[in-house]
Amino acid sequence: MLFLDHITVAAKNLAEGVAYVEQALGVPMSGGGAHPLMATHNTFLRLGEALFLEVIAPDPAATTGRPRWFALDDPRTRDELARSPKLMVWVARTSDIAASLAAMPDAARPAITVTRGELAWLISVPPDGSMPFDGAFPTLIQWPQGVHPASRLPDLGCSLVELEVMHPEASAIQSSLKEYLDDPRIRFRTATTPSLKVLIRTPSGDRMLT
Repeated sequence: MLFLDHITVAAKNLAEGVAYVEQALGVPMSGGGAHPLMATHNTFLRLGEALFLEVIAPDPAATTGRPRWFALDDPRTRDELARSPKLMVWVARTSDIAASLAAMPDAARPAITVTRGELAWLISVPPDGSMPFDGAFPTLIQWPQGVHPASRLPDLGCSLVELEVMHPEASAIQSSLKEYLDDPRIRFRTATTPSLKVLIRTPSGDRMLT
C-alpha cells in the first residue's frame, strides 16, 4: 500500500518559497536542511503525524553532478519558478519501494538514496530528474524504520483537507493507483494543463495553495 507522505512546493530560492506559503496559509514554516546529492535545501510545515508540506529550492551553496529532482533543472520549470513558486509534486510513502516500483510501471525509477543531515531515505528519481506525468503521478519514498520526520515538527494546528490532482490523463493515473492508494482526500480531475491544488485547514480557516 501507498500512503500520502508529503506535498512539495518548488521555488527559485528558499526564501521566496517560504514567503509564498506563509502568506497563503498564515502560519510559519520551520526545520529542514540540505540535500548534498541534489544540491537543494528545504523547510517544512507539519500537516499530521506522518504528513507534511515541503518547500524546496536549489541550494546556492552547493553543486551537483546530476540533474536535480522534481525537474528543478528543466528550463520550463525554471521559467515557471521565475514567475512564482509552484505546487510541484506529491510524494507517496511505501514500506518496500523496490516492490512498489516493480508493481507500478508508471512510477519514476530507479530508487536512489538521498540524505539530509543524518537522515537517509530511498526515493524514486529518474537520472534526468523528471517527474511522471509532470508531477501528477506520485514520487515514491521509503523512510527508514522509526519515527516519521513529520512527527518531529511543531504542531501548528494545520491539516490537509484535500489534494486535487489535475492532468489530461487524470482518469488513467487514478486507475493505475487505485489498487495501491486509497485516500479520500486525494481527488483527480481531467484538465488541459497538469497542476496540483491543496486545501489546508489552518487555525485561521481553510486556505488554498497552488
